[in-house]
Amino acid sequence: MLLISLYLALWIGAVRADTSIERGYLRMYNLDFAGAHKSFAEWMQLRPSDPLGPASDAAAYLFAEFDRLHILQSELFTHDEKFRAREQLSPDPVLAAAFNRQLRNAKALAGESLARNSRDTNAMFALVLVDGLGSDYQGLIEKNYLTSLSAAKSARRTAERLLVLSPDYNDAWLAVGVENYMLSLKPLPVRWILQLTGSQTDRTVGLERLRLTAEHGRFLKPFARLLQAVAALRDKDRTRARTILSELSAQFPGNHLYSEELARLGPLN
Repeated sequence: MLLISLYLALWIGAVRADTSIERGYLRMYNLDFAGAHKSFAEWMQLRPSDPLGPASDAAAYLFAEFDRLHILQSELFTHDEKFRAREQLSPDPVLAAAFNRQLRNAKALAGESLARNSRDTNAMFALVLVDGLGSDYQGLIEKNYLTSLSAAKSARRTAERLLVLSPDYNDAWLAVGVENYMLSLKPLPVRWILQLTGSQTDRTVGLERLRLTAEHGRFLKPFARLLQAVAALRDKDRTRARTILSELSAQFPGNHLYSEELARLGPLN
């Protein structure tokens, strides 16, 4: 009976841990950032040595800043002249400090895990998140594009190493997809230079890797779906963009981004 009770306690703890981190991501995508931080704090309390906890908490800080600064509005990505001409942003220094602190915590814990087991895919994915989130902050908020590009390449390379060990770790495909697709939008001479520096700029590969996360991802699926909607808008496929945004809006009714973009698309012809 004691062994059974112990087993049940461990099993319940694992379930609580799993649901708390997944609940955190769902709350984050629904723009409930306080709720997301609470869920991630529960995960970190249950698993203090897991780097995925602080990495996920950093994601909630980043998405909160994206929402405050209206960065995720897809028009920034479908109208390049608006992206280049937008006003200088004013990052929140308190949020930035918390964001960077959690990135450092995640990186340190991941290093410790990988020192014990160099094939620890969970720790590797945490590093993918650390570099990917850092790249997004540097590129989209700080406008430090060289630093952003370097971090994106690091995220993609770590993801590739992870995927050799675990090809079905579908969230990791996002790092490969984002680099390829977003850089494929650059003019041809710029793409040549980027390729010489080790970046990947294949649009077809990018969209295919995004699809893997959008269809099978655990934590990053909604974000990959949003990027698919952005790609559809760039391709003038308003029907597909509307379908994706409608599904996201139904799943995350608290996220005004999806309803705003649907309104911008207008009614079906």
